[in-house]
Amino acid sequence: MSIAIILLLFASGFLSGAVNAIAGGGTFLTFGAMTVAGIAPISANATSSIVQFPGYVTSVIAYWPEIRAHWKGAVLLAVLSILGSTGGALLLLSLDNPSFRQLVPWLLLAATTLFAAGPWLRPRSSEEHPKSNVASLIGQFLTSIYGGFFGAGMGIMMLAVLGLTAGGTYHHLNALKNLLAVVIAAVAIIVFVGGGVVAWHAALIMIPASALGGYCGVYLARRVPQWIIRALVITVGLLLTGYYFLTA
Repeated sequence: MSIAIILLLFASGFLSGAVNAIAGGGTFLTFGAMTVAGIAPISANATSSIVQFPGYVTSVIAYWPEIRAHWKGAVLLAVLSILGSTGGALLLLSLDNPSFRQLVPWLLLAATTLFAAGPWLRPRSSEEHPKSNVASLIGQFLTSIYGGFFGAGMGIMMLAVLGLTAGGTYHHLNALKNLLAVVIAAVAIIVFVGGGVVAWHAALIMIPASALGGYCGVYLARRVPQWIIRALVITVGLLLTGYYFLTA
């Protein structure tokens, strides 16, 4: 691995952690960097899940008071998230790289569109409904399948589904989303590690960079307008989408 690739992976890991702390969408950066580094699409996708995981955990810690106050409503959603993410991750492993590569541009296009629409998908009502209602359970199960299969845009999708089906304040829903994201990512990581598709040489470079970026992202969040970060992520998403459409 050349010095240039090492620096690219470290920089993308750092920016991914910072971007996730500010606006989300860090998967676009890590997946893109690993694509440039020549890592196969399935391994790049699996490794991105591991790289993003520390940020999910620290978000849960930060939101722990909200999670503790509403933990009963999260239990059934967490169980369904385990089942759904297991299915999604196993579905990914059932594909070969050429087959998955054919799906990647469409997945990236959908995730980029979802990310761009994120500000309009945030819940606007604080009216709360039971988290175990049928719509919430079905929506979370489907979202967790997507999260286990391809994580880009998962957080925005989950926040939108929970807002529409369960309601509640933004911070309450964001706390629940972060908790469920940890569950989904943890299950996917176990499946991916067991399947031997993780690019550990890249992960070992990017994980500490992502943790450092997440810490610095809090500082940047107070000084950099969110629209600049969102524009960067959307641009990367569109460039990746175009690249995979042209080379598929």
